[in-house]
Amino acid sequence: QVQLVESGGGSAQAGGSLRLSCAASAYTYSMVWFRQAPGKEREGVASCYTGSCYAYYADSVKGRFTINRDAAKNTLYLQMNSLKPEDSATYYCAADTRIRGMTARQALGEQMYNYWGQGTQVTVSS
Repeated sequence: QVQLVESGGGSAQAGGSLRLSCAASAYTYSMVWFRQAPGKEREGVASCYTGSCYAYYADSVKGRFTINRDAAKNTLYLQMNSLKPEDSATYYCAADTRIRGMTARQALGEQMYNYWGQGTQVTVSS
């Protein structure tokens, strides 16, 4: 069993930055950030697998968000720059321990991950 604890959410103005962290209680092979805004489906934002953090990004965040991980600390990060009001959502960290290759579509899909955090709120004002 792996516990995930997110931190770093909060409020920012459009154009600003926030950095999210997700600390895992044990080794994970793949980790991902999802987000869900009120009334919308949860969407995969950015994923990272293997110790080298092979990354995939949703088109909506490419060039603005950067995912990376500190393998020694079992911690995942999401640096969010050039924030937009539409980035406002609850951000969830998820992870899995199974070693396997993934396509971009799979890596950003909920079905690939067995462990989930409680979420952290991000609010971006215009």
